[in-house]
Amino acid sequence: MHFVYVLKSKRDSRHYIGVTADLARRVEDHNAGKVSSTSGRRPFELIYFEEFEKKDIAEKRERFFKTGKGFDTLKNLLRLPR
Repeated sequence: MHFVYVLKSKRDSRHYIGVTADLARRVEDHNAGKVSSTSGRRPFELIYFEEFEKKDIAEKRERFFKTGKGFDTLKNLLRLPR
């Protein structure tokens, strides 16, 4: 299984969207500072994830969430302020 996940930084309230096969380990990696792109924004909380059987489908969903329309969709799913 593969997961698309959304983390929220408790430091700056910004979001990070990623994909992984091991969700628990990946969240731990982010919070331990092992991910260079997010190390300065720790700590994080997992606020959303979706599960997929195939990696390519998960990656496609991740790319969609990173577009304007996709992030709007994500905001609606999470009820985030615009």
